[in-house]
Amino acid sequence: MAKTPTRADGERGWLRRLRPVEAPDDERVVAELYREYHRPLLSFVMRLTSGDRQWAEDVVQETMLRAWRTAGRLDSEASSLMPWLATVARRIVIDDRRRKDARPLETGEEPLESVPMPDETDHLLRQVVVADALSSLSPAHRQILNETILRDRSVNEAAAALGIPVGTVKSRVYYAIRAARLAMEERGVTA
Repeated sequence: MAKTPTRADGERGWLRRLRPVEAPDDERVVAELYREYHRPLLSFVMRLTSGDRQWAEDVVQETMLRAWRTAGRLDSEASSLMPWLATVARRIVIDDRRRKDARPLETGEEPLESVPMPDETDHLLRQVVVADALSSLSPAHRQILNETILRDRSVNEAAAALGIPVGTVKSRVYYAIRAARLAMEERGVTA
């Protein structure tokens, strides 16, 4: 007469595969869960996540973690844990989708270089070109432009500061601006 297996002879179902006769350790339980269920569960979750492998891997990992935490409460008579694992994974995916819908939209995955921001290069380049053009002027023209334009002095104030007649200031400003315009055009800057 054939002997009916009992708990003393060994356990039936998924637990028999995960727990040998001696007491299981956590590392062994997790390793066996991954060995037996990782691929089919990942395949199932990939369909739930529309092919997003990274998200699917995260869901499988969380599912396995929950299975390990509740291993003592799972039905040891069941022939497979796959239905339970699939249910847990599906709920994790649903929770993730709800969480994403509840928070504001994230920025896209586009590179940051496509984000418009003010470019100071043109301004800096203009400063270099203007400084170079001014250095090509005669010392008298640079001095008069410095007094009238950069220090924002009137013709009378510039004449008093430089100790020259007002007419000379006017004449030098006129010729200094012409010379500066010509120097800028030579460097490719037009009005």
